[in-house]
Amino acid sequence: MKPEYDIIIIGGGPAGMAAAQYGARANLRTLVIEELAPGGAMLLISDMENYPGFPEAVKGYEFTEKMHLQAENFGAEFKIASAESISQKEDIFTVHTSEGPISSWTVILATGAKHKTLDIPGEEEFMGRGVSYCATCDGPFFKGKKILVVGGGDAACDEASYLANLSPNVILIHRRDRFRAQKVLAERVHGNPHIEVRLNHTLEEIKGENKVGRVVLKRTDTGECYEEDMDAVFIFIGAIPQTQLVPFLQKDEAGYVVTNQDMESVQAGLYIVGDVRSTPFRQVVTACGEGAVAAHKAAGHIDDIKGETYPGLKQQ
Repeated sequence: MKPEYDIIIIGGGPAGMAAAQYGARANLRTLVIEELAPGGAMLLISDMENYPGFPEAVKGYEFTEKMHLQAENFGAEFKIASAESISQKEDIFTVHTSEGPISSWTVILATGAKHKTLDIPGEEEFMGRGVSYCATCDGPFFKGKKILVVGGGDAACDEASYLANLSPNVILIHRRDRFRAQKVLAERVHGNPHIEVRLNHTLEEIKGENKVGRVVLKRTDTGECYEEDMDAVFIFIGAIPQTQLVPFLQKDEAGYVVTNQDMESVQAGLYIVGDVRSTPFRQVVTACGEGAVAAHKAAGHIDDIKGETYPGLKQQ
């Protein structure tokens, strides 16, 4: 039996759309399933200035519109639906969606990860206007500014150290009396003259007019609340990789799916790309590269299947 598609990509962020472009350009029947709109987390980026080839900052939604159009121009199809589960029988995968089952030779999972939020007043309102969850993405916009970092794990300490290279006025708060980060990372933060550490602190509210202007902080040991002027707030309290569709795959300690360098999972024909994948660096540029690699490897896997299914096509 021949499936409806060669590649089904679940998730329409940069990794998914890059995979769609490379898959369709290779003349493979390619479908992207996205439950909201193509773009993913990119739609939340106000100005992206670190993608190669764009000397001027580009709006996240403009960038994703171009990626979407480019993939469609190569022949990729896009479907708005929710993927509910993945099954496989022999060489054919079936993605069960809110719009019914769809079959393919291969599946590329690009479902991303959701940042944990504080759910405090002002956080959502000022997202992209001083509130960020990515220092590498948005830190350069606040060079020399007063920056608040929230969190106590490895990511918070790493990102605070990065931001301290951009500004001499970084404040790192954590709700407990000690960091839960690795000792070497915590010591690096404590020894950085550009970082002021305030333990036993929580962020209660973010205020401002059109952008972040001040914050309300609370001491957890005394209950005292106070306001302080601030230009930016970076929140690093963890992320939740969206792995619900692949509970059977290997994960790392943080819950991200483990693959090899070819984006292959332990299940042949199933590839993992973007923020849902276990990787030391998560950026739009790396996500796009992962999508391209996955589509290329998927094409080779499909060639192998067709060679076995149709012996007359196998090269001698």
